[in-house]
Amino acid sequence: RRRSAPPAGEPARALPGQGGTGAAGAPEEWQDGAGQEAPAPRVRLQFGGEKVLIVDDDIRNVFALTSVLEQHGLSVLYAENGREGIEVLEQHDDVTVVLMDIMMPEMDGYATTTAIRRMPQFAGLPIIALTAKAMKGDREKAIDSGASDYVTKPVDPDHLLSVMEQWMRGE
Repeated sequence: RRRSAPPAGEPARALPGQGGTGAAGAPEEWQDGAGQEAPAPRVRLQFGGEKVLIVDDDIRNVFALTSVLEQHGLSVLYAENGREGIEVLEQHDDVTVVLMDIMMPEMDGYATTTAIRRMPQFAGLPIIALTAKAMKGDREKAIDSGASDYVTKPVDPDHLLSVMEQWMRGE
């Protein structure tokens, strides 16, 4: 089944049992140290409707990422866990990049990335690992599992967009 991210004008809903949001309802991962929302991207990259799959169990992160990506001409699909992410990919072979949360219940981002890499049709698909758990060795672990790149939370929208562009344009 196809799952689209929440529309840009619709408020994000917190999932039961998860922490609250910070200033102005933005998830805490998207705020700077002073409690301000992450700044709007300064990079004026514009894409041409390419599909991005976000695999993240926190709907607030999906909403925040979707808002930024859609402003830059990207079409967004999302999945709440790794198993569902693989199902969405199998139904949409035109996805051009995957943004993969690492810390998820059931099937984490490492296991999901490894499973995707075993599928010949997705061998060259860029997968960008996103994680707040930025410990020594985590980048290497993500790359070893098959991730193309690694971006830490709090996500800097400019940095994420430039990393995505590099992988999507094959640079």
